[in-house]
Amino acid sequence: MGSTGAAAKAQVLVASNRGPVSYQLGEDGVLHARRGGGGLVSGLSAIGSDAGSVWVCAALGDGDRAAVRRADGGLLPEGDTGGQRVRMLDVDATVHAEAYNGIANSVLWFVHHMLYQTPLEPVFDAEFRRQWASYEAYNRAFAEALAEEAAEGAAVLIQDYHLALAPRMLRQLRPDLRIGHFSHTPWAPPDYFRLLPDDIAAELLGGILGADRAAFLTRRWADAFTDCCHAVLGPGIPSGTEIGVHGLGADADFLRRRAHEPDVDERMAALRAEIGPDRKTIVRVDRTELSKNIVRGLLAYEQLLADRPEWREKVVHVAFAYPSRQDLAVYREYTAEVQRVAAEINERYGTPGWTPVVLHVKDDFARSLAAYRLADVALVNPIRDGMNLVAKEVPVVSDQGCALVLSREAGAYEELGEDAFVVNPYDIAGTARALHEALTLPAAERAERSKRLAAAATALPPARWFLDQLNALTGQPASS
Repeated sequence: MGSTGAAAKAQVLVASNRGPVSYQLGEDGVLHARRGGGGLVSGLSAIGSDAGSVWVCAALGDGDRAAVRRADGGLLPEGDTGGQRVRMLDVDATVHAEAYNGIANSVLWFVHHMLYQTPLEPVFDAEFRRQWASYEAYNRAFAEALAEEAAEGAAVLIQDYHLALAPRMLRQLRPDLRIGHFSHTPWAPPDYFRLLPDDIAAELLGGILGADRAAFLTRRWADAFTDCCHAVLGPGIPSGTEIGVHGLGADADFLRRRAHEPDVDERMAALRAEIGPDRKTIVRVDRTELSKNIVRGLLAYEQLLADRPEWREKVVHVAFAYPSRQDLAVYREYTAEVQRVAAEINERYGTPGWTPVVLHVKDDFARSLAAYRLADVALVNPIRDGMNLVAKEVPVVSDQGCALVLSREAGAYEELGEDAFVVNPYDIAGTARALHEALTLPAAERAERSKRLAAAATALPPARWFLDQLNALTGQPASS
């Protein structure tokens, strides 16, 4: 795909696997654009349309690929993208699948979240090496596109584990650029990271060290990265790469406004009818991602009902578990296990007037916000999480204030731990006790804790989070 011409060179560039827009191809051959949301979208819009920015992303499906083929030099129509200049890369579908599912989601995600059942996995064989070549090719496609689009001395913000090799590749093509890399996941400690073959471990670290600045969601993950550099590459590494921390916060203004729109009110009424009057609610909202620990959360709730019979018919666990990565068998099996355990609890403890677990598996953002508003207790118990925005969002939106039961392995623990009921995510009995303590918290203390949680949760909202990274990379003072 050719360059878009000297006049269109960008001063600020963002690169990520998923872009701010996706396309569906209608039966009539018409392309329908759907805009996404999230921290990056808010952040890039915060720098203003006159900043000369370009977002480089991958085509993720047939609709996206059709849009790229119709686009002018790979730049999508700005009417589809909310006025942002977006260059979407038509990476070969097989290469993308091997890089994204084969390496990023089935290896790097598993390493950083420490999810392997090590007696049987991982197995780094010839097939892994073949897929690794696709991951390299995928990263190279991004590096080449960024090199083409960037103005002299431009700032480039490369996002996440999908693109860990791109900073080094881009540095070789364009030494003049200011390059940043941001990791949205945890970072594995050295002993676990070194499950990877030595050359692959070195290549991943070296890829990120191609950036002027490598940034993370918490100090813990930043320190783990540095420890891995020392263990794999030697003492004194990283030298020349600045390490930063930016704890992404909740977007309070958007959440509070959106949570009081009519569709949320309708879903609140429906949920309240499903729960029943005067019952307490324990709310969780997650994708059925292996790291989210939904099954142990359900088992802890079951333990609460077994240990504390007084809660039977007085509390409902509202569990929204939205299917994730269903193209991977292990995720389909996990989703089925969540449904099985929820059904088992309802069968064991349910009565004609009380369903102990209200489980929904169809994604519905308005219903999630309704659950946030109703929450007496929010349960956030991941095995490991880069941050976990749900832990930050519920206290911001909750009508009466909520108690937070929080895993010490969530990145959010660093900021919210003081006012949460902190749990070891593997300890079912300990989590059940924390749920009981959270449910019995006096209303005044709950409201006070919730207020402090909301303040901490919104300290670095998405637009400021993005601008702080950009300013740190370019040597500007942090935003106020």
